[in-house]
Amino acid sequence: MNRLDTLRGPVAPLDHNARTIAALAVNPGCDRRALLDAAGVDKQKTAAYVGHPAPFGQSPFAITRAASFDALVKANGCAHLLRLLRETLGLSISEAAYADISDVGGNDSHQMRHTRTRALLKRAAAGGDGSCTLFDHPLLKLTVAGHEVYLEPSIIAFQIEGRFHVVEIKSFAVVDDQADAGQVAAAARQSAVYVHALRELFAAEGLDPERVSHDVVLVCPKDFANHPTATLLDVRQQLAALRRQLSRLTRIDRILEELPADFTFDLETQSPDEVGKAVGSVGARFAPECLSSCEMALFCRAEARGDGSTDLLGRTARDALGGLESIPAVLGLADESRPPSPEQLEIAEQLRYVRRLYTEAIA
Repeated sequence: MNRLDTLRGPVAPLDHNARTIAALAVNPGCDRRALLDAAGVDKQKTAAYVGHPAPFGQSPFAITRAASFDALVKANGCAHLLRLLRETLGLSISEAAYADISDVGGNDSHQMRHTRTRALLKRAAAGGDGSCTLFDHPLLKLTVAGHEVYLEPSIIAFQIEGRFHVVEIKSFAVVDDQADAGQVAAAARQSAVYVHALRELFAAEGLDPERVSHDVVLVCPKDFANHPTATLLDVRQQLAALRRQLSRLTRIDRILEELPADFTFDLETQSPDEVGKAVGSVGARFAPECLSSCEMALFCRAEARGDGSTDLLGRTARDALGGLESIPAVLGLADESRPPSPEQLEIAEQLRYVRRLYTEAIA
């Protein structure tokens, strides 16, 4: 951990939350993001310092709308939510009990709320007085690169069949049974973080982690009204990606071994040019979708543009190009102005074939 502290400089590590942890799984092959996150570096400050600030953050309107919808779903003893759970999971209203863990006897400290959450969940899992319970404002804990992170899902619902379900409340609309694919994907990644943390808690308490369902209940406004609707999200794929990335953060030694002993991202002792060179010396794997999930995306995009990198074309196109790393190389092989190396013969033939089809199509 001393090496990571040196990388960060004389500042406290940035606290992660479910949103930032979920973003880790978006680009698991990026050494740059893995190193910055493992060290707890504030990527937003770093991006601004080197001249590429990211327009991250929710608008006040979106925050107000989200809070209003959350209050509606939980109003009157979670009446709307209980109806949705009955329809979606088969949960009987008469069998539900409600527990609010926003504070414990007037104490809202993270440690106290986490302890209370563990006690209530363990009692519910054992089939005691807490059975068939809705847990509001539960507090979970997860270790990310050696740092403990507290996480607060919207609701954890306990099903009578002995399964726990994470309930995630989001304010984006479902119109004609369709929602924005990007927002649904982001909700699935964030919910997977809660599922993983809850399974870790179960394992620590000697309970079966598989009792935590991989099916998450997503609650959103229906159409253009505030009437809530619910659907199940299967987050197994997101869970697998998250586990791989969290495991990778704990095995960051491979990246550190390639860096000088005095290497740092410290903003207090270095100029913007020096910090930019330090960031640029760690390999990145830019993709257009990074723009919605990583604070360093504009820096990495500018870097990729300067190099003419095929990363700009997106992961699908980049992977289909068979390891060609620059757009000029792709175009050179396609128009035969660049001779292919022996390992590029196959991709060169394919590119020339595509170019012939394109030329014929526009002729």
